[in-house]
Amino acid sequence: MKALSNVENPKEARMAIRLTVRGRLSAGRRHAATLLPIIIVFAAGLAVRTPLAGAWPLPALLLFLWIVADTMMLALLARTAGRPTWRAVLGVLAGASITVAIGLPPALRAQLWAMPWLGAAMGLAVLAHVVSALRAAGGDPAEGFGERCVRVASALLPPALVRLAVAELGVLHMALFRWGGAPDVPQGARAFAYHRHLTPMCAALLILSGIEMAVYHLLLAHWTRAGAIVMFVLSDVGFVYLIGLTKSFRYRPILLTPEGVRVRAGFLIDRLVPLGAIAGVDGDVRGEEMRDAATLNAALLAWPNVVLRLSTPLPPRRGLRRKPRVVRVAFRLDDPASFVRLLRWRLGQGSE
Repeated sequence: MKALSNVENPKEARMAIRLTVRGRLSAGRRHAATLLPIIIVFAAGLAVRTPLAGAWPLPALLLFLWIVADTMMLALLARTAGRPTWRAVLGVLAGASITVAIGLPPALRAQLWAMPWLGAAMGLAVLAHVVSALRAAGGDPAEGFGERCVRVASALLPPALVRLAVAELGVLHMALFRWGGAPDVPQGARAFAYHRHLTPMCAALLILSGIEMAVYHLLLAHWTRAGAIVMFVLSDVGFVYLIGLTKSFRYRPILLTPEGVRVRAGFLIDRLVPLGAIAGVDGDVRGEEMRDAATLNAALLAWPNVVLRLSTPLPPRRGLRRKPRVVRVAFRLDDPASFVRLLRWRLGQGSE
């Protein structure tokens, strides 16, 4: 705010401050529209498990259904700038039906089964939403079956939850079922590897994790069987995820595409830097720039050897902490000279 108030034109300063405050209010409104429905639905789910709700199952069921549907509809209105579409309203009704069906205690679920017309109406809402989502997804011939399933699932469930499930399945598939083969390089893209300097460190981490798993299992098995089972699940799942992450460094290289530079670091980072946003590229990596919050450092466990300096800042990554826009992107390549040479040639071609 102080920086904005130092603008020479007071009218422009007031306008800039007003836009900044409005942007912060809209961001707070979006966060509230995401968190408050979860809290309200969770509280309603606890309320229907009380003895009072068990004594009056029918009013409790109808009240729970109304609270969930009304809360999700109000959240939709808060997130939407204008009037929501009929598909969005249908998605809210379907989501409320699924939430109620999953969150009911046994007494209220028996009451729902005793009212087939209500269960049929909830099922019809879900079926209508699935059909409309399939028809909407079928309009893009370039969309694959997996992407279509993700879109349909995102219409029924929270998109963040669907993205998390897709990411988890991707890591498990990479760790358990993908052995050998070429990296993921789309047609028309040039791949640049960065995994050679990471492989020895990742192999050392895998060896240490295996030793730690064996020690945990041997020691805990003498004291507590339940603790040994819990640590077995946690350590083995972590070990599988570490294998998937290590393999993803080779299968997901950095790409130079016709649209720009797709900076990737396994499953951890995937950002597209458009060619028009790149002002220059070099290998002069300075410490103060790497410590700057406006730098996206995609070099893992090593010092970067390539820096993209941007003329148009990129939006920051979403997170709990507020971060500035990205003005430079740094990463490490196994062969930085060929990448810098090809990217400079691409940038020169675009400026002509």
